[in-house]
Amino acid sequence: MPIHPELYALPDGPVVAPIYGYSAHQAAGSVTRLHCHDAGQLFHVVRGSLAIDTERGTYFVPPERAVWMPARFAHETRYLTQSEVRYLYVQRDAAGALPAEPRILQMTQLLRELILAYMSFARAETAEGPAARIGAVILDQLVLQPVQGLDLPMPAEDRMRRLCERIARDPAVAPPLTEAAESCALSVRSFERRIQAETGLSFRSWCRQARLFRALELLASGCSVSDVAFRLGYEGPSAFVATFRKAFGVTPGRYFEPSLTS
Repeated sequence: MPIHPELYALPDGPVVAPIYGYSAHQAAGSVTRLHCHDAGQLFHVVRGSLAIDTERGTYFVPPERAVWMPARFAHETRYLTQSEVRYLYVQRDAAGALPAEPRILQMTQLLRELILAYMSFARAETAEGPAARIGAVILDQLVLQPVQGLDLPMPAEDRMRRLCERIARDPAVAPPLTEAAESCALSVRSFERRIQAETGLSFRSWCRQARLFRALELLASGCSVSDVAFRLGYEGPSAFVATFRKAFGVTPGRYFEPSLTS
């Protein structure tokens, strides 16, 4: 079912329907700078991969997953590879049952086909009739989709956030716990308690998550498993593969394969 040609451009005026669609191919390395929308936004990554940075943390989206971004939630999008993305914008009065914070969602074959069917209609045809009924089912399905743990939460406290941002850029040089606490002018005990409260993770777990996220970005950019293992300080490729499989359930080589559930 082809996407309606009108949906390869953003609307040039108000949209009456609760949901409107937009489809685009994004170049590897392109960035949409920090912004927000009056409507909620669903990114369905058909091919490629992207990362979305927010004040709450970073969300990584591989193929055939989706990320929900609530209305008026500031975010910056980085397209890590050549990507095909279908966007659904959900008006605020229609998004009441959807999460109030960003979420990575697993796509299903049903949801994928519903989105494709909805995007086969011109925008003027989606306010009522068959397209409107499909849109209502999409909203129901979005509420039911399981959440995937593909986010890297960031602390809000300034010194702690600056520390975590440095580690996220280069996890191989993450400092020992004592040094991390000292850099934030905290005792080890207070630092551990504070980072757990702000991110939901211990410092050690947060650093491990940061390494895995950086690994996803490097793999998406075309780096080999061996290169990633070396750059991130793993003992060798086998140690990296074992850690990756434990975290994501698949090997690095299979991670970027489309993963639609029924």
